[in-house]
Amino acid sequence: MAVAHGQRLRRLDETTRPLGVFLNIHSSLPSACHPHPEGMDAASSLGFHAAALTFLNQPVVVAIIFQAWRKCGHVRPKTEEADFAISACGGLQGNLLKGRMTSPKPPQITGIYRYPVKGLTPEPLPRAALTPGETLLADRRYAIENGPSGFDPAEPKWLPKPHFLMLQRDGWLAALQTHFDDASHVLTIRHNGAIAAQGNLETAEGRAAIERFFATSYAGQIKGPPKVLTSPGHSFSDVARKVVSIINLASVRAIENMVDHPVHPLRFRANLYVEGWPAWHEFDLLDRTIAIGDVRLKVVKRIVRCAAVNVDPDTAERDLAIPQALQRRLGHGDCGIYAEVTAGGTIAVGDAIMAEQPELL
Repeated sequence: MAVAHGQRLRRLDETTRPLGVFLNIHSSLPSACHPHPEGMDAASSLGFHAAALTFLNQPVVVAIIFQAWRKCGHVRPKTEEADFAISACGGLQGNLLKGRMTSPKPPQITGIYRYPVKGLTPEPLPRAALTPGETLLADRRYAIENGPSGFDPAEPKWLPKPHFLMLQRDGWLAALQTHFDDASHVLTIRHNGAIAAQGNLETAEGRAAIERFFATSYAGQIKGPPKVLTSPGHSFSDVARKVVSIINLASVRAIENMVDHPVHPLRFRANLYVEGWPAWHEFDLLDRTIAIGDVRLKVVKRIVRCAAVNVDPDTAERDLAIPQALQRRLGHGDCGIYAEVTAGGTIAVGDAIMAEQPELL
């Protein structure tokens, strides 16, 4: 039996993936009790005189409770927070789940990604060094100018993303597979599996090779001459502050329910992906400090989503309307948070991530 809390049932032949939902049914009434022959409810129709249905969506536990009434002849739901209790026929009382559940795992990092060139392919990292006041190493280190922007590498200043090639407008970028090598500074661009361009982004010749590829292959889709931009220490982030972006995977699953469609987490192009928080819990962390081992990050801003999240990172198709769905259902277009590194160190996939308790004055 497939059961999903707050969403439509999925096909049983669909490739399995974590739903974050588990249903456990506990029979409770003694055999002397019999269901009423008429009007059998959901619990009795499953063969249980009374049942406790427990949805586990770590770390939240929600219990839907059934209690015997009218001499065990009728079963009806009680409240979501009450203990399982049977008040008729001398049945047991108390929480039948005690001692049967293991403690939920602490929230943890399940993915670390960087984006060396703005708008191009995310690169997974098993671990990353974080430095106070900085982004992940080489994250948005480069951008490709979409016509003259006025950016001065000698005096770099933050510019809004429409000045550069970006997924919000240029969804075709997702069809390219790119890789940046830190040691050689070489960017390799593949299209349909074949190398289309390659160049050292720290040399004029290497940047020119990348620029020629975009100028010739996408002449009708760019506004002006493409130019690879970089400046030591500068990040071409969507915000002026040097931040680490964090996505809560439970919130992504909540969006799947809204749009009734699978949503690839990499649509959100985050640096860290977290499993174990309830949906939208990240918004409760604003202005608080989160800890990953010795590393500390202060949450500074919610992320307002743009049309880039509508582009499927695997197919490059613009097939969803996620910001609009968020606005309709929640009254805002936010998903994810930005955080600034305040204490450095190394983080890795699998590390626990915890919110520090605010100090009491």
